Amino acid sequence: MKAWQFTGIDEPLRLVDLADPQPGPDEIVVDVKAAGLCHSDVSFVDGTITALLGSVPIVLGHETAGVVSAVGRDVQAFAIGDRVGIPATTEGPGTAVDGGFAEKVRVKERFTVRLPDAVSFEQAAPATDAARTAYRAVRTFGHVEEGMNVGIIGFGGLGSLGAQIARAFGAQVYVAEINEAVWPNVQDFGPAGMSADIRDFEDAQLDVIIDFAGFGTTTASAIDAVRHGGRVVQIGMARESATLSMQKIILKEITLVGASNGEKSECEAVLDLIAQDKISSRIVRITFEQIPEYLDRLRNGQVDGRAVAVTP
Repeated sequence: MKAWQFTGIDEPLRLVDLADPQPGPDEIVVDVKAAGLCHSDVSFVDGTITALLGSVPIVLGHETAGVVSAVGRDVQAFAIGDRVGIPATTEGPGTAVDGGFAEKVRVKERFTVRLPDAVSFEQAAPATDAARTAYRAVRTFGHVEEGMNVGIIGFGGLGSLGAQIARAFGAQVYVAEINEAVWPNVQDFGPAGMSADIRDFEDAQLDVIIDFAGFGTTTASAIDAVRHGGRVVQIGMARESATLSMQKIILKEITLVGASNGEKSECEAVLDLIAQDKISSRIVRITFEQIPEYLDRLRNGQVDGRAVAVTP
């Protein structure tokens, strides 16, 4: 099979021929139909988080959806022909073992989820990572529910999904996005309010603010803007540290929590939301051959949405 292999920091991905993977007893092989490109892939290539990789060289690609083409002898949940997604995990394809920037990928049965018929492969791929991560921030740690006023900081790939998820559960959504080039996308979403600074919505009595940007100053602004007794969820990691007003956190009795990647069940939850047409990613369709080019574009901030390599 053809695969794009990562061989070293700041080295271009190399197109290689690899033997078709064969499933172990508890594994399946998936013919890749869609593979999402993620900022984590960029961070692997530039060395920022290469320590998370199981080995090098390795085939990257941890946002993967496709069709089961082989099953191990102990596999019970899946059969050849099933449509599946592979939720991102440090133990799974694209991090610990060869991933989805290939024609086929091998994965353990326990890491895999079944795709609803109404969910396309190109929507399923980013759902395995980006949408699931946004869901964890909004629902699992943000506890967002009907009737709440929710602030979203950053309307990129994750933030736009987070805003949709919050609305899907009945919240009023206020969006803060400093990049004016993204404002048309925010306006298309139709938020209750839009600004460059979340503090402009302090009078809106925001119950929850989710910081998808993570520049430190954005977290501090969230502390300023959230209502007394409110909750701030930190998921953006643009900066390693932040200076926050402990007096405000204490006197306003704010809950500040961090959220990370997510669980398999959360991936299944976002797939259900996609199937109900309540959320969707802005997809930039690319070909398998364009994966290295679009990783460079992603590195340079030139991708508006989620780049997904789609097999015809």
